[in-house]
Amino acid sequence: MKHPMKHPITTPITTPITTHRDREPSMHPRSQPAPHELWDIGINLGHARFARDRDQVVARAHAAGVHTLVITGTSVRASREAAALARGRDGLLATAGVHPHDARHLDDAALAELAALARAPEVRAIGECGLDFNRDFSPRPDQERAFRQQLELAASLGLPVFLHERDAHERFLAILGGLRARLPAAVVHCFTGTRAELDAYLAIDCHIGITGWICDERRGHHLAELVSRVPRDRLMLETDGPFLLPRDLRPRPADGRNEPAFLPHVLAAVARATGRPAAEVAADTTATAARFFTRG
Repeated sequence: MKHPMKHPITTPITTPITTHRDREPSMHPRSQPAPHELWDIGINLGHARFARDRDQVVARAHAAGVHTLVITGTSVRASREAAALARGRDGLLATAGVHPHDARHLDDAALAELAALARAPEVRAIGECGLDFNRDFSPRPDQERAFRQQLELAASLGLPVFLHERDAHERFLAILGGLRARLPAAVVHCFTGTRAELDAYLAIDCHIGITGWICDERRGHHLAELVSRVPRDRLMLETDGPFLLPRDLRPRPADGRNEPAFLPHVLAAVARATGRPAAEVAADTTATAARFFTRG
């Protein structure tokens, strides 16, 4: 993935989130009930920008047909909070991992805590992990070490991996390729790369996550041409909220925040790009996500 900086810092969780069965969904101009059931495979629900209204965000997602949210872990702290948010709640799952921005902090104690978190039933993948040679907030040797360690952890636990790559394709592919056979599944989250990069990931049996980047006529138009190359059983949808608000979403929220209720907009863009009915894309991506995030 190659989108603008994702800051791994989150806000402490001080109150439990309720489920959609605990409260009526708050109405929202872009979250009317949708006919398609969807999974958002990447939502940073612990981020500070969701601190004021997490309950309402989840309620709007369910009202829009987005019935399952996978909360992304980007650091040990964020992974701990993601697991806490998802624990015992219908429609909420989590990942546990350390983003390459935070890789320098992945010491033995942190890795042990990730391993403990990953054994919880609500945690369904290791990640977000990978390489980011664009920002280089952690030294590249630390990024590569942390990436290998998390791939090894996933292999030992039989969990899939949720992956980040930015301006690091060759090293990312070399490291991932060496361990891919030992992993049950791998998704390249928020793919925004080239045809050659896409084909390389598909060649080692990776899944591909598509976000609202496909809605950006300036930077994402190539994705509209490439998405048809992804096999139907390898494609999944995500918002990566609060980041990557679809550029062509109307009306736009005043605060520019992306959220899972907007995932049907991404679905519509993928359906147009592939020339397939939205209902068919929704059914396929939902079935694929359910298989990917089911613990063996």
